[in-house]
Amino acid sequence: MGTVLAIAAPELPHARDVVSISRVSDVEPTDGELIERVGDGDRDAFEELYRRYTRPVLGLALRRLGDRGRAEDALQEAFAAIWRSASSYDASRGQGGAWLYTVARNAIVDGVRKRPEPPMDAPETPSPEGGPDERAEASWLTWRVHRAIEQLPEHERPVIELAYWGGLSQSEISAFLDVPLGTVKTRTRSALSRLADLLEEELR
Repeated sequence: MGTVLAIAAPELPHARDVVSISRVSDVEPTDGELIERVGDGDRDAFEELYRRYTRPVLGLALRRLGDRGRAEDALQEAFAAIWRSASSYDASRGQGGAWLYTVARNAIVDGVRKRPEPPMDAPETPSPEGGPDERAEASWLTWRVHRAIEQLPEHERPVIELAYWGGLSQSEISAFLDVPLGTVKTRTRSALSRLADLLEEELR
């Protein structure tokens, strides 16, 4: 915990400290507009993006890492990557939410590769989660689920990851990715069907 980011970026705010971005009208800026402003060094725009996306990005990190402290570090790294990469955002190539998700996800995955999960000390008391055989089986299935999700098409993977790792509803996923709710539902059904086929042997 407490990783210091060696980049020229604003100090990442805590959720309770984030203030709403100043607006000159009643129209809320889109994610893409905020990202473009972040690319120009706008700290207020960055804080607004942080406010909007702290929960889903932290959820992604927490499900990936399984540890609150490491997930919070990954959250900081993800938003540092967003700050560094914002100038490369091209609105003609996709929605802002989808771009932000991709940058955050890649930062979290890269962090996992750089800092493997440390070995855990053996517990002194019996675990309520079952014996070694049960835990090994559960870990194997979890690994297979993660592997199967990685094999999903690029347009389907985010809806499953945001639901499974981020704990978002379909409406929240729709807002996050800037795609219609009907599209989210269609992609979810298709992705779940693919996952069922990929995991058929484990689910028998």
